[in-house]
Amino acid sequence: MSVPQQPGRSPITSPGGTRPASGPVDALAAAARTPGEAAFDAHHPPAAELIADCVHCGFCLPTCPTYVLWGEEMDSPRGRIYLMKEGLEGEPLTDSMATHFDRCLGCMSCVTACPSGVRYDRLIGDTRQQVERRHTRGRRDRALRAAIFALFPYRKRLRLLRGPLRAYQASGLGRLVRRTGLLARLAPTLAALESLAPPLRRPPRLPTRLPAVGTRRAVVGMLTGCVQGAFFPEVNAATARVLAAEGCDVLILPDRQGCCGALSVHNGRDEEARRFARRLLDTFAAAGVDFFVVNAAGCGSTLKEYGDLLGDDPRYATLAADFAARVRDLSEILDELGPVAPRHPLPVTVAYHDACHLGHAQGVRTQPRRLLRDIPGLELREIADPELCCGSAGIWNVLHPGPAAELGDRKARTVLATGARLLVTANPGCLMQVAASVTRAGGHIALAHTAQVLDASIHRRDVEELLQGRAPS
Repeated sequence: MSVPQQPGRSPITSPGGTRPASGPVDALAAAARTPGEAAFDAHHPPAAELIADCVHCGFCLPTCPTYVLWGEEMDSPRGRIYLMKEGLEGEPLTDSMATHFDRCLGCMSCVTACPSGVRYDRLIGDTRQQVERRHTRGRRDRALRAAIFALFPYRKRLRLLRGPLRAYQASGLGRLVRRTGLLARLAPTLAALESLAPPLRRPPRLPTRLPAVGTRRAVVGMLTGCVQGAFFPEVNAATARVLAAEGCDVLILPDRQGCCGALSVHNGRDEEARRFARRLLDTFAAAGVDFFVVNAAGCGSTLKEYGDLLGDDPRYATLAADFAARVRDLSEILDELGPVAPRHPLPVTVAYHDACHLGHAQGVRTQPRRLLRDIPGLELREIADPELCCGSAGIWNVLHPGPAAELGDRKARTVLATGARLLVTANPGCLMQVAASVTRAGGHIALAHTAQVLDASIHRRDVEELLQGRAPS
């Protein structure tokens, strides 16, 4: 997919708040003014009062991945907000309008950049569920989305892929496929999936419960996740060990957990997301945990919003709000509790990548950096343009493989420019996306989750285990 840049782009409004007389905004709006059903119905449309908060100042533009890629006003946060306003005023939900909403990565970088505090996260979330319910996409897009949501939110189905994928990786066919470039030309979606798949090893088995080492300081539940559990089980094992070492009883229940609903929420499939949320709440409601710990940024941001997701559910609303208040990212809970387990030296240079749903959606930035800097011998380096998404964005890199690769290549260049030996981040999608992009760039850097670095330091593991991707059993 490519979007040509258009000459003569104009902002939606001038700094004084008046609309320009002409430009792509007016042209698009005029083209959309055809008789038809209004874009949004009465079920949680984007709120007019939140739309009114946007003063169209443009601070969001340089941080928006799609605007940076294409320079198209309608593919910027303020452009999409303008389209939401048009929809509330009765304009129909055209293919063009839906496409601009679909192109949003949902990275929430604009929320961080906005000086007016515009809740773009709430606006795009409400708009997505309207689009999902009320817009009919093309046959190919519908089929692809149906396949994705029949697979990725289901842990057991993902596990079935491990065997064939391990055999494929061991055969060396992947290198041949990538070298010929044939798959990328014939089936870009399959090529994207093939390039993103991480190297698979025998997964460690998680216990139902892991007791605290020494004095118990907290009882925590732990999300195992879908993609994290299937493709990065060593991250879950490291997370549990670190929590136990820091005095937490860790309740895992690996055979009873299901999807948290994050992928569904981020793609407007709200009813599906609510079903997943209720099941997870039922699993941990009576567990008596002080906190619920998450090691995947996208999942964490959704879990913290369970109160909103189930706010209309008379049975679950209170339970969901109480549960959401107990959700912590791994770095948050470790920072709150403070370290008790000794850190042993890890002599390595590390570049830390802010996962969008951790840094922008949850506002968690200082905690992981503080944890890493507390490791003796570790040198932390910052990445240029940290606010720009790597292009993963849940399933966005599968739905839009071309633009996602462009964003990934940009991120790979800034990561490699640090000269660090190890890239650390806190989201499985970012790990896969950056790894594929670095490989495509012909560079090399080892990748690890924050939990794995802490685990290596606490348990005196050789830094080479991290750099070579060897996970402890």
